[in-house]
Amino acid sequence: MATGVRRLPLTVLVAVGVVALVVTVLVAVTIGPARLAVGEVARSIGLHLHLVGQTDAVAPLHDAIVWELRLPRVLTAAAVGAGLALSGAVMQSLTRNPLADPYLLGLSSGASLGAVAVLVVGVALVLPVAAFAGALLALVGTLTLARAGGTLTPGRAVLAGLAVSQLAAAGTSFVIFWTATGDSYREILAWLMGSLAGATWRSVAISAGALLVVGTVLVVSGTRLDAFTFGDTSAAALGLHVDRTRWTLMTLVALLTGAMVAVSGAIGFVGLVLPHIVSALTGPAHRRLLPVAALAGGTFLVWADTLARTVFDPRELPVGIVTALIGVPVFAVLLRRGQGSAWS
Repeated sequence: MATGVRRLPLTVLVAVGVVALVVTVLVAVTIGPARLAVGEVARSIGLHLHLVGQTDAVAPLHDAIVWELRLPRVLTAAAVGAGLALSGAVMQSLTRNPLADPYLLGLSSGASLGAVAVLVVGVALVLPVAAFAGALLALVGTLTLARAGGTLTPGRAVLAGLAVSQLAAAGTSFVIFWTATGDSYREILAWLMGSLAGATWRSVAISAGALLVVGTVLVVSGTRLDAFTFGDTSAAALGLHVDRTRWTLMTLVALLTGAMVAVSGAIGFVGLVLPHIVSALTGPAHRRLLPVAALAGGTFLVWADTLARTVFDPRELPVGIVTALIGVPVFAVLLRRGQGSAWS
């Protein structure tokens, strides 16, 4: 983008993003077989948060639909979308590769392997821990393989990530083939394609908690991420401890990815495409890019999941299918327009 272009202040972009996300959450909860009004949703939430009195309560059935079924799912979608978009933006900066995201670098596949390993034996309680461990092991494998033949470069990182991703996918298939029985095949397959159908308040706690803690650390690391823009040598000249910073931030991304995959399965394209779309509004500075990308990712995934659960009602699509159907054409448009010099 040409120099001299005036951009909206960060406070304006964040305010617009927050409003869009809040409105999206309220509207998405109203959509489904049982039609609800936005006012009913707001009153139900207010009742459970003790912001309104019993005189403003909604019908018990509608209240149960809002609080027990739809709201946990919508909030989980928002947190997962924000976490994936944030992870993708950080990964693209650390590797200086616009095609990098948790999926391409093997983190999602590694997290899926860890999660499926505990799902098939019925120990869902430790699923988040297993997903994180799988993502972290995949990260270590990717970086170790990328550095095996020399220095770590963006191209090596992506190629190594693809290899680790295929290895983890093969391991996942083997675990399913060897241990899954009966209807568990269908359940695990739907989860691997990305699904928020089983989201509960526990899912909200895991995804939102990881986003709040880990995501905040990543967002405030925007200045350090900017230092990677012109390479490791330039970053070191600015006083940054390159290897320690890269490993620390990638470990945080692994933790965030593991938490998201634990509650939603592997959802592609959110971390790949959203940062590029948002950067057209914010510019490349990570102090601006990261918070806006998180808000945009949350809003996007809520609408994608709303389509997944309603477009073929009463049947439901895995949300990963919807994100791919939307993400591939958008990605093609970005390639066609040559979004940034790094694409060429």
